[in-house]
Amino acid sequence: MSSTFGVLFKINTWGESHGAGVGVVIDGCPPRIPLSCREIQTELDRRRPGQSELTTPRKEADSVEIFSGISEEGLTLGTPISLLVRNSDARSSAYDEMQHVYRPSHADYTYDAKYGIRAWAGGGRASARETIGRVAAGAVAKAMLRVLVPEIDVLAWVSQVGTTLSEATPDEVTHEQIEANPVRTSDASIAEKMQQAILSARSKGDSLGGCISCVIRHCPAGLGDPVFDKLDATLAHAMLSIPACKGFEVGSGFAAASLTGSLHNDPFFMEGDRVRTLTNFSGGIQGGISNGEDIVLNLAFKPTATIMMPQETVTDTHEAATLRGKGRHDPCVLPRAVPIVEAMAWLVLADHFLRQRAISH
Repeated sequence: MSSTFGVLFKINTWGESHGAGVGVVIDGCPPRIPLSCREIQTELDRRRPGQSELTTPRKEADSVEIFSGISEEGLTLGTPISLLVRNSDARSSAYDEMQHVYRPSHADYTYDAKYGIRAWAGGGRASARETIGRVAAGAVAKAMLRVLVPEIDVLAWVSQVGTTLSEATPDEVTHEQIEANPVRTSDASIAEKMQQAILSARSKGDSLGGCISCVIRHCPAGLGDPVFDKLDATLAHAMLSIPACKGFEVGSGFAAASLTGSLHNDPFFMEGDRVRTLTNFSGGIQGGISNGEDIVLNLAFKPTATIMMPQETVTDTHEAATLRGKGRHDPCVLPRAVPIVEAMAWLVLADHFLRQRAISH
């Protein structure tokens, strides 16, 4: 199973949804980077369950423990960093009925088809609980880049819930706006409408999908490798590996298909000694390499697969069955997916920055 991501800044996540715990091993972080439990915990708190009425009521503190790689003075040692979060509110019995029944649009059948065995309680590795390791590692990547490239920043926000869209643009979004409401949208005028849509779906036993937008500001030009390891290709790999993420756009994305070259091209100009573009249809990446403009991403997330309505399915012995969802689930994954998107962006940037530094020295 591929649980490793990255080339020089490499992570390996481990653990199942209802096992003893989940975590990550990070290899390749340079030494002497200031890092504390608090920095990692801050990001995990944004991802944890039970933080509002919009999320699963599973009660997990998601308290991180650092097992290795950090000195007593709070500096990275350059050795592997191992992080653990223990599961304290696992209830595998809630899934007993689903042990032999394939949940629609979940990974139950496909895991059986691939491995001939699966962790049926909560989906095992297919659960979004696996992303705890990604968020913890993303906090480490963020701490590293804040030392090596202090000006760089990553912001993600919910830009669509169901049919409700935000009109906020990437250049005006702030961290404070995003964290000021439980939906984590940047547009305060529609936050309540989005929240009510999610609560309405939950009351009906249903779920909602939507979109998350992300902007990477002040990324230095030159990150990304041509051909197969283009920066946008790596970002697509990272984002589409997030549970429930079904679509990825960079810059103009699919809208580019309806434009002409004369409308879509980004003309260059000089701003002092810096090369700039007048427009940013490229989304900050050209030829797979960052050009110094804002990197703008848009991600589509499907509705949560577990719903509390009867659904037709089959068992692992190929018999027809009817299943009604049980357990504790988010009616919409978007609010808790925001820090996951940011973490994956930080991980991609950390890896490509170290790769660029390796060929520059």
